[in-house]
Amino acid sequence: MSTASGDVVTTAIARNISEFRAAVNDSFVPLQVHSDHPDRFRGLIRGAGVDEVHLSDVRATDHQVHRTPELIARGDAPFFKVSLMLQGSGLLIQDGREAVLSPGDLAVYDTSRPYSLIFDEDFRTMVVMFPRHLITLPPDMVGQLTAVRVAGTDGLASVVTPYLTQLAANLDQFHGTTGARLAHSALDLVTTVFSHELGLDGATNDPHRALMQRIRGYIDRNLASTDLSPASIAAAHYISTRHLHGLFQEQGTTVSTWIRTRRLEQCRRDLRDPVLADRPVAAIAARWGFVDAAHFSRAFKSAFGVAPSEFRAAH
Repeated sequence: MSTASGDVVTTAIARNISEFRAAVNDSFVPLQVHSDHPDRFRGLIRGAGVDEVHLSDVRATDHQVHRTPELIARGDAPFFKVSLMLQGSGLLIQDGREAVLSPGDLAVYDTSRPYSLIFDEDFRTMVVMFPRHLITLPPDMVGQLTAVRVAGTDGLASVVTPYLTQLAANLDQFHGTTGARLAHSALDLVTTVFSHELGLDGATNDPHRALMQRIRGYIDRNLASTDLSPASIAAAHYISTRHLHGLFQEQGTTVSTWIRTRRLEQCRRDLRDPVLADRPVAAIAARWGFVDAAHFSRAFKSAFGVAPSEFRAAH
């Protein structure tokens, strides 16, 4: 395997299936990789990462990829992977669903559950891999979309796919503060597509989903308020706090956890922003509703594995 790396982009050129298997496992999570034509296999992976988001431009001849229960049992952190097919075609299988992907199509899959990717011809795909906590939708909700084809020519996806395609073509820009902003823009766009596909963007006749969309929007608009609480949220939407807690419980989370996660993510973005480099950590925390600096520091370290000041220094 021939490899090259610069300050930003790494490139792995595989001349056989063994080399490609090693490159795949270095770039993603542990996977089984096989080819029915190993004698003529060729592959290439170009990758770049910033702020826990990793982009990969993958090109290869026919092969199959499997994420097995045995590999999952090793305990790797769970990621979402979003694939954008650029050339050729592929089959994604997960959660009892199958999606045939053609150029321009998007699909999401979850590394915490088994999946398979089958490519019967030469292809090129872009993969965006990121920890599940980086988007605002609960994993159980995203789980409704795994192995579901999102046509790149339709609706919102037709806006998102050109952006992702350009990222694949400009991986050298994917670093530092600029790269972090590009990454978060990509995740915001992907989340918007997911929300639309789930009927959470208001384009739904389901009153239950429409209510949850309004509640999430209300929370995001009021994150800075120290008065934001289950009681205030319920009152603003003319429902009981019990009903509110039930809505979030259905999504596998709690109101308080959702609020804290959204606040921490906003703080995390601000700590990366050079424009705010002179602003004290405590001021950034207070800006997003954390009145107790010590509590904020503990919560941030618990969520991201590093203290706020150390995170800022590293970025």
